[in-house]
Amino acid sequence: MMEVWRHDLETAPASGPFVVTLGTFDGVHAGHRELLQIASGRAKAQGQRAAVVTFDPHPTLVVSPERKPKLLMTLEQRLAAFEAEAMDLAWVIPFSRTFSELSPEAFLDRLQQTLRPVEIHVGRAFCFGRDRSGTVSTLEAWGASHNCLVRTLALRAPDGGRLSSTRIREALDAGDVAMAAAFLGHPYTLTGVVVEGDRRGRHLGFPTANLAWEQEQMPAYGVYVTEVAMPHHGGSHLGLTNVGEKPTFDGQRLTVETHLPGFEGDLYGARLHVRFLHRIRGEVKFRSVDELRAQIAQDVAEGQAWWTANRV
Repeated sequence: MMEVWRHDLETAPASGPFVVTLGTFDGVHAGHRELLQIASGRAKAQGQRAAVVTFDPHPTLVVSPERKPKLLMTLEQRLAAFEAEAMDLAWVIPFSRTFSELSPEAFLDRLQQTLRPVEIHVGRAFCFGRDRSGTVSTLEAWGASHNCLVRTLALRAPDGGRLSSTRIREALDAGDVAMAAAFLGHPYTLTGVVVEGDRRGRHLGFPTANLAWEQEQMPAYGVYVTEVAMPHHGGSHLGLTNVGEKPTFDGQRLTVETHLPGFEGDLYGARLHVRFLHRIRGEVKFRSVDELRAQIAQDVAEGQAWWTANRV
């Protein structure tokens, strides 16, 4: 089981040696996972332990709150992803204004005292320390003087461009969940508990599970084919998920509602994982309830056809 530290630099216990990787890791996308896999593999090959050092809250929330990013994952999801990649330790450093003012050298000296890294693996664009003044070159020079191998990885997207959490957010803002999945290495997922909604779906003949989601980043408003993981209700199921404000009913509140064709059962209080696979259409305000009902029936048919053709 992965050990988790939630300590600042002053209270973290001395440990090590470790093979270390550093970063915020929002979304734990395909490039992040490759970094984690390299670090864990190198540690195992040398009989060492692997540590990931990350930060919470997101550094941008502290240093540039006006640019607040919509996070792709909760901290607990990040930790679960780290453990899935065989990390032995996750050190979650509380990111504060004081911490942001540390020089790169001061941060690295504390890292040395605490983890005694024998290797450090980072993305090629990694920056750290006050005003992001620490670069890969800084890290390499420090490593050379501390008997610590520093390796970098170019984080490249399938289209050849830079792979970043920002690009994933942009794809989701555009409703391009297929592109987001290509960047992430897995479908974008909203998690949460089913709560009571306004029951309009049931009255329309298409009952829905109303999700109290935990993530900040949402796909663009619209209707999507989703895979809904229901750990206590028979595994995974086809879902048709609507993200939006239900303009036909003059809605003013964002909801995430999923219709599960063929499913019968009470999901209130159940925890779901809604994985976005394919966008059917954007959000539309219909002229009548009958027109909406007919469109939903068409959406379900299209979603089932897509599921049958693409589900492996």
